[in-house]
Amino acid sequence: MATDNPHHVRPGDGPVSLSVTPESAGWQYLSFQVIELSAGDTFTHRVNDAETALVPLSGGVGAVAGGDEFDLHRTSVFDQMPHVLYTPPGTPMQMTAISDCSFAVGWAPAEGKYPTRLFTPTEMKSEVRGGGRSLRNVNHVLAPPLDAERLILYEVYVPRGMWSGWPPHCHDGFDGSPYLEETYYFRLDPPTGFCMHRNWRVDEPFDETMVCLDGETALVTKGYHSTAAAPGSHMFFLNYLAGELVDGERVTPPCFHPDHTWIEGNWDHNEWNLPVVSS
Repeated sequence: MATDNPHHVRPGDGPVSLSVTPESAGWQYLSFQVIELSAGDTFTHRVNDAETALVPLSGGVGAVAGGDEFDLHRTSVFDQMPHVLYTPPGTPMQMTAISDCSFAVGWAPAEGKYPTRLFTPTEMKSEVRGGGRSLRNVNHVLAPPLDAERLILYEVYVPRGMWSGWPPHCHDGFDGSPYLEETYYFRLDPPTGFCMHRNWRVDEPFDETMVCLDGETALVTKGYHSTAAAPGSHMFFLNYLAGELVDGERVTPPCFHPDHTWIEGNWDHNEWNLPVVSS
């Protein structure tokens, strides 16, 4: 279910609780869904001209793909890293809920260079980025050297009251950046909080800010972007990206807003001690 802003997508009812397509987003490459199943329910997926990556979010799901069976379990995105199931174009996938479960699937155009494969947490790079009020944990759950044609996936953990994506960056072709489409799927702990996401350009009158609740998604169709967690909840988000970068080119970095990169030299520069002004 979309809000008045088509780049801010809220979950609805039914097994496909959230869906983003090139048609709904107004872009070319990336599709993204969140699936909610009750124990015993099944869901099928097949796209003839696209690779797919499945990420469990909670519960247990059994998947049959490429003639193999896979069990994917995750108590919560806040407790465990995921196993990620990758399938090449034309591969039928059937998912059966072992328990009540939710999982994400995303796909993008591909030729079929890589086989069906289950990526495990031990293969995934994990790092702490930034500093100061922009310290976060970034897990590269499907990024080089993990093979895919166009898909890139990250999971990011941001403590309450902090920022992610700082300095702001862009990957829409502006200023020599690569072109990538991106979804931000948010979960909050506790889920009663909110976060804020901004997309903006400096060369045209485009500026949008979304206040996102637990389970909602923000789209990055263009522009610089950054995200902030309100002080009441820790923030998790799952990124799916796809665009013009293929295979090993997927390591190509974005471009950063030059007005804000100074902070990387000293995250604690000019920190205030309170009170700043008092009687």
